[in-house]
Amino acid sequence: MSAPLRARSLVPERMESACADFSEYRRCLVDLAQVNRVTFTHGPTLAWLKRQTAELPAFSLVDVACGHGDFLLKVRRWVRKTGKTARLTGIDRHPWSVRAAREATPAADWITFVEADVFAWRPDEPPDFIVSSQFLHHLTDAQAIAFLRWQDRTARRGWLVADLIRNRFAYYGFPLLAHAARWHWLVRSDGQISIGRSWRPAELAALAASAGVAATVRTHGPFRMTLSAPAIAPRAPAGPSRPPEP
Repeated sequence: MSAPLRARSLVPERMESACADFSEYRRCLVDLAQVNRVTFTHGPTLAWLKRQTAELPAFSLVDVACGHGDFLLKVRRWVRKTGKTARLTGIDRHPWSVRAAREATPAADWITFVEADVFAWRPDEPPDFIVSSQFLHHLTDAQAIAFLRWQDRTARRGWLVADLIRNRFAYYGFPLLAHAARWHWLVRSDGQISIGRSWRPAELAALAASAGVAATVRTHGPFRMTLSAPAIAPRAPAGPSRPPEP
């Protein structure tokens, strides 16, 4: 592995600060949703959710850093086919993300989007499941540990984190894919930065151990991994203590 990728990078992503207006931000979110489709991002998370809810007629789910809301829409389509009942909530701290997700989601899908910083958010009642996709690498190690602990004590039945694997082929290959697909230049740039900010499987397992959570790391193609766990026990709503600022 090349020298720049031997250790996790802390170079910040630029989309939140560099977009000139809502229209440009929404275009980035639309392109990111396309990235998710092309790279099968949501497949492992949806497969995990199907296993966890196999015997449940109803469940609640929170998607942290939900972006354009594309994963929750996939969940809603699947739920309709099964006849289950699901209360779906997306959380994102950026107001433009929440606005774009609401605009892209038909009212008939009954998905709630909340503008909130997860480190300050207090749910009315603990959700059964908490998931996040490509969110953890945005955090410092201290923040990631706090987030994992919060999930473990807040989710009633289980939680899953899906993220990228720091890998040189993904790092150098993604800009080529993004250029060929004509995705926004910020998506192309931030995608490569995000890969550099991500962990490798052994590092993610060590992070979970530092957080004191009993979780399992699984790898998925292409260059993806998940960290998942059943909740220790149902708990009252709780928010994590805010970790040190990066």
